[in-house]
Amino acid sequence: MEFNWNTNEKKQFIEALLSLENAEQAKRFLRDLMTSGEIDEFTKRLKTAQMLSNKVPYSTIEKETGFSSTTVARVSKWLNNGKGGYKEIIAKLHHHQTKSSAEKGLLLK
Repeated sequence: MEFNWNTNEKKQFIEALLSLENAEQAKRFLRDLMTSGEIDEFTKRLKTAQMLSNKVPYSTIEKETGFSSTTVARVSKWLNNGKGGYKEIIAKLHHHQTKSSAEKGLLLK
């Protein structure tokens, strides 16, 4: 069954995310929205997806994140067969990191 994003509440949630203007606003909103444990869980899922994209073995991911092999496999399933969200974000983060590194290099000259 396809997830329904078309409720007013879900549309408003997406609008709220899109309205965040900077990292500080995002931190404040996410901390009010989620527990510290939930934030840790989601950040580890993103780290897991990044590691999987870099062909890091499951055993290494399990050690670094504390996730079970089942959770790593679930992230892998969504990374490889989901809606493409992980891949889009990982590409954007990679582009941002590459750009930041290049800008730092220019500043050092």
